Amino acid sequence: MNKLTKEKQVRVVAALVEGNSIRATCRMTGIAKNTVVKLLVELGQACSEYQDKAFRNLSCKRIQCDEIWSFVGMKDKNVPDDKKGQFGYGDVWTWTALDADTKIIPCWFVGDRSAESALHFIGDLKGRLANRVQLTTDGHRPYLEAVEGAFGDDVDYAMLQKIYGAEKKGGETRYSPAQCMGARKAIITGNPDHAHVSTSYTERANLTMRMQVRRFTRLTNAFSKKLENHEAAIALHFMHYNFARIHQTLRVTPAMEAGISNHVWELEEIVGLLDKNK
Repeated sequence: MNKLTKEKQVRVVAALVEGNSIRATCRMTGIAKNTVVKLLVELGQACSEYQDKAFRNLSCKRIQCDEIWSFVGMKDKNVPDDKKGQFGYGDVWTWTALDADTKIIPCWFVGDRSAESALHFIGDLKGRLANRVQLTTDGHRPYLEAVEGAFGDDVDYAMLQKIYGAEKKGGETRYSPAQCMGARKAIITGNPDHAHVSTSYTERANLTMRMQVRRFTRLTNAFSKKLENHEAAIALHFMHYNFARIHQTLRVTPAMEAGISNHVWELEEIVGLLDKNK
């Protein structure tokens, strides 16, 4: 396979980070599918490793956590018997943490929605922070043990538990959530500021991911077929979100706001991580 020029690599990445599928990217660039996938996997790995090293000793003050659903290969109900229970087939959840002030996403974890995944994700988050933070999660119960295990008493932690009404009837609304009737703020540990007990920013960031990563689009055949490709696409998305995309309210990128970067990254610079990773 001939090696892609830097210009062609940038064209592929530009298409992917703007929400195009693999096949659409192939049609737009004239580059073979296997070549596009290979570039995605290698660059995704490089992006993941770079962010893992860059996001350390962070002076965040308010962290919000949430999970976003997707699936690999098929939905859970369609997983064959010989694949049931194997991670990478069926439902996959991406756990995300967001700093409410800088909007940076310092860590994420692709897994199931179990207590084990919560422990891994929250433990990773704790290892990136330089000081005590206020932490808000949704009402997902595995967070309780995970936060206690990772932070102990060294956190101001609250849960935002949303209260939903009866589910809507009818096929045309079956992909819409039930109506949110309100939310209850539960103080779990420490002394969190009630006014900042919220998951709104991280939920909005998850919407951005669903819009910008084609694999997360509902009711489409662009879903991930392999877990490796799914993880690579997520790592590339967060690299672009954190370092190259100017946040509408900040007027700079999240990485610049957090003091991790002093400029807006161009796609050429992101692609350049491939050379540093060799």
